[in-house]
Amino acid sequence: MPGQEVLILAVTKMLSGVCTAGMTTERDPVTGLKWVRPVKDFDTLLLGDLTDRRGTVIRPFDVVELYLVKPRTDPPHVEDWVTDFVRHRPRIVRRLEGERRADFLSKYLDGNPHEVLAGHSRSLCLVKPDQVKASFSLDAYSGKYEARLAFTLGAEAYLGSMRKGGLPVTDIKWRALGRKWLGDSGGRLDCDEGELRDRLGVEDFYLALGLSRSYQGEYWLLVLGVHTVPDYEVEIDYGNL
Repeated sequence: MPGQEVLILAVTKMLSGVCTAGMTTERDPVTGLKWVRPVKDFDTLLLGDLTDRRGTVIRPFDVVELYLVKPRTDPPHVEDWVTDFVRHRPRIVRRLEGERRADFLSKYLDGNPHEVLAGHSRSLCLVKPDQVKASFSLDAYSGKYEARLAFTLGAEAYLGSMRKGGLPVTDIKWRALGRKWLGDSGGRLDCDEGELRDRLGVEDFYLALGLSRSYQGEYWLLVLGVHTVPDYEVEIDYGNL
């Protein structure tokens, strides 16, 4: 099967390894374009799998040529595609930036996100929340770090753990932002949407959301990508995600 172009919308930290997801050029009546989650036949993706021949790690809004071999539908993870990362390294074709990036985010919002958020009939969606709140915490002694986010969408509030500050954020760029803001001394930082807008100099927030693998008999909601307009910049330490 020839390579397919995938617009990356998530590069995330897992308990072991990483994960990625994005949209192909194939049309979809609900999501606009077809979501895919590239996976390996066995084992977890590692950073090396998401690195091109020049040593560049792929990022959200890179358009990447990937060799999607076969679907591996395991509901609700119906977007999984076994991908050949060995014979065909990811190739970054181009990058979506500026107005084109902003237009994409507003155009391809999920038509029925509750299929993911409540129905669990699929596992990936892109939404524009009505309100967001972020929390970052680092225990300087143990090194335990968490990035979390709570949001509202329509009449529903997705608060995750109120004590911890929201749903887990696995987006490696957003996690890097929290580490930068906290510094080595650690502690906890809570930011409402106004504070986030001011600190980042952004106007809008979009979220790529996904369901975890089964854990304790449940599929848990995760924030896979926090995408702002305009985009924000932060350096990612790939050795400390």
